[in-house]
Amino acid sequence: MFPFIQRRKTIQTAESKFSYRYAMRSPEAGLLNEMALELARLHRSHGGDMVFLCIGSDRSTGDSYGPFVGKMLKEQQFPHPVFGTIEEPVHALNMKKVLGEIRCRFTDPLIVSIDACLGDTHRIGSILFNDGPLIPGYAIRNPLPGVGDCHFKGVVNHLDPYFPADSLNNTRLDTVLRLAEITSGIILDSTRLSIPEIREESV
Repeated sequence: MFPFIQRRKTIQTAESKFSYRYAMRSPEAGLLNEMALELARLHRSHGGDMVFLCIGSDRSTGDSYGPFVGKMLKEQQFPHPVFGTIEEPVHALNMKKVLGEIRCRFTDPLIVSIDACLGDTHRIGSILFNDGPLIPGYAIRNPLPGVGDCHFKGVVNHLDPYFPADSLNNTRLDTVLRLAEITSGIILDSTRLSIPEIREESV
């Protein structure tokens, strides 16, 4: 869980190679495809295994975004390893164990982490795709070590600075499911895309 502070689409800086924000309330044409292309480029340039770490809990509506993404990916026979589903969630209590398993099973994996996010009311329904790790548990004042080479965050509800856990528990399931469907769609599309410009660069 992470608070939303980021601003707009596609930022190029020394600290962040890319940053995208998609909003369900005012969607930008083609942005979902851009995000899928970016993920496909990352995988191709890395050359190794790409692992998806879907963080969250099935015991909190707002925090179930990551596990729902994991479930939806596995139901589509996704070709890459997925850790974290509604049936077998990855959360604070087993995160260290799961990361150890990933390191044992894969050599230099590209880890894509996915987690729910709290933010301003007008940001609810946004999907953020950023370079670098995310910090699970930050918004509810229980931060875990940063995880992921890049990450997706779904803004599921507003951030109540005094009772952030209540914001998660009072989140609409409809919002979580819609965000999970869009996010899993981006990820699935990234595996189906033909990217001629990447092939040319790699020659």
